[in-house]
Amino acid sequence: MVHERTGSRANAVVGLQWGDEGKGKLVDLLASEFDAVVRYNGGANAGHSVVVGGERYALHLVPSGILSPDVLAVIGNGVVIDPHRLLEELRTLQDRGVDTSGMVISDRAHIVMPYHKAEDALREELLAPAADRGPEQTKRVVSAIGTTRRGIGPAYADKVHRATAIRIGDLLNRAVLASKLEMICSMKNAVFESLHPGEHESFDAVQLTDEMVKLGELLAPMISDTAYLLDDLRREGKSILFEGANATMLDVDHGTYPYVTSSNSSALGIGPGSGVPPQAVTKIIGVVKAYCTRVGGGPMPTELFDDVGDAIRQRGREFGTTTGRPRRVGWLDLVALKYAAMISGATELCITLLDVLSGEPELKLAVEYEMPSGRTARFIADGILLSDATPIYETMHGFSEDITGARSFDELPPNARAYIERIEAFVGVPVRTVSVGPDREQTIRR
Repeated sequence: MVHERTGSRANAVVGLQWGDEGKGKLVDLLASEFDAVVRYNGGANAGHSVVVGGERYALHLVPSGILSPDVLAVIGNGVVIDPHRLLEELRTLQDRGVDTSGMVISDRAHIVMPYHKAEDALREELLAPAADRGPEQTKRVVSAIGTTRRGIGPAYADKVHRATAIRIGDLLNRAVLASKLEMICSMKNAVFESLHPGEHESFDAVQLTDEMVKLGELLAPMISDTAYLLDDLRREGKSILFEGANATMLDVDHGTYPYVTSSNSSALGIGPGSGVPPQAVTKIIGVVKAYCTRVGGGPMPTELFDDVGDAIRQRGREFGTTTGRPRRVGWLDLVALKYAAMISGATELCITLLDVLSGEPELKLAVEYEMPSGRTARFIADGILLSDATPIYETMHGFSEDITGARSFDELPPNARAYIERIEAFVGVPVRTVSVGPDREQTIRR
């Protein structure tokens, strides 16, 4: 007998810029309409801020759906997990009265180990000297990526290496874990010693095994085969919301490589990161700020280095949720946005932080790039070549009204509406949601 999933529904929320678009707020807003919210990529390098009833929650590994009662919060197999950070985050939520009993972790998710963090920091230090070259040289040489140094990249690298990887399920089998760590620590210690002779404190396999087994005991009630769990939900006609971490322009295959993250952070990562086939996802909501921001290295064609950029940064509180670093700020890049919407297959857009632009007399939108070879309306998904791009702007009238109290599209001032309509027309995807403030209620649904 064939069992059809006639009542099941799967939607996704994914960032269409370089992260920090406000995905967490939208997921939190939508979560109560679903039975499960699923993280499918990234690690503790992601940071989603959610404001509920005036209280701000900073989430890094835990899906934003945890703040909605009776909704499963699932960490899929595509996520790399720092067990210490995850348990700390769960304890913090519990201390604030949040029910975390709906937390589920894939037994196939890979673990960020202490040596991954050390390797991440060392790689950044070794690449840093490239930043000391002249501007033209720096364009052609890969400098420090600007990672959060939380071990995400090295953990994903070991996942691909296979023999040197530790998965969540391994924490439940001491013999397997001990055998793996004995070999891995021997290899890692040799590498560190060769790169930084005498400066590296050796990793002890026995000590790490004891530490990880204890963490496994704490996580055990949450660990499950989430591929089957999600399939069961679909067979029962339940609904699933996928929550992307990082964003499309940081996708390891389709972003501004090599200045990207280490996973498929576009909607293309949903299938491999969760075990749910891509055809199951029928709606993909692309989240985009009303302007651009970026953290770390890599090109951002519309970046502002003037008082306007500083003013937007301060009004938008553009400082990293995970790192606290000031974000780079620029005008909205429609060339990049149209490309990201194409890659992620966005069926609708959510514009966030529109209120931050209030007070700017004019607003600029990048509609083409001037390249050494001439003008182009196509995005260049190469972090080296894109550094040669000069944006060609279209200028629109700004608005000065306070829009934080608007609750319908018609309540927005004419120039704010015109700005949104121009985005829709250029990208070719409808804007269905507009955020005009950090709280749940400060959201316009069209």
